[in-house]
Amino acid sequence: MSERPTHEETAVTEQNAVAADDDGTSLPLFHRTVRPEWIDYNGHMSEAFYVLVFGYATDAMMIETGLHAGYRESTGCSLYTAEAHVRYLREVAAGSHLAVRTRLLGVDAKKARFCHELYVVGAPDDVPEPDAAPVATTELLALHVDQRAGRTAPFPGSVRERLASLVEPAPAWAGRSIAEVPAVR
Repeated sequence: MSERPTHEETAVTEQNAVAADDDGTSLPLFHRTVRPEWIDYNGHMSEAFYVLVFGYATDAMMIETGLHAGYRESTGCSLYTAEAHVRYLREVAAGSHLAVRTRLLGVDAKKARFCHELYVVGAPDDVPEPDAAPVATTELLALHVDQRAGRTAPFPGSVRERLASLVEPAPAWAGRSIAEVPAVR
């Protein structure tokens, strides 16, 4: 590891993964604890750090599906986020233990749609209760990009098959857009 860890190294070395299912049909939970420097002037976790945690959860998903550092180095391909929709649902305090559930919602030759649900749990390795409500969610559309060619490229068959094996129904909140706000007249 370099003196300053990469985004992926940070995601992997600091994560505590808990398998959601033993049969390999879902991804492990991603865990993190809210740091004091992530707290904003309103006294709760700043919006940028929700996205940081979601980014680390995406890195963990990439590792689990074969899009790890070795793959990126050998192929020149990576996953690029093309679209994201974040919902901030509840405030999160310093020191809170977080668990992120990642769901694959769809995959085709060159893109993947997935979401993350962020939960506050009681201890660093805890699993959210079945009826727990997320404190934030994000839905993402990502493209598989050949960085050398500068364009999208098909996933390798093994990666696409792994992603496809993880696809599950979308939660009720997914697929929504931001509500329009009427102009004041």
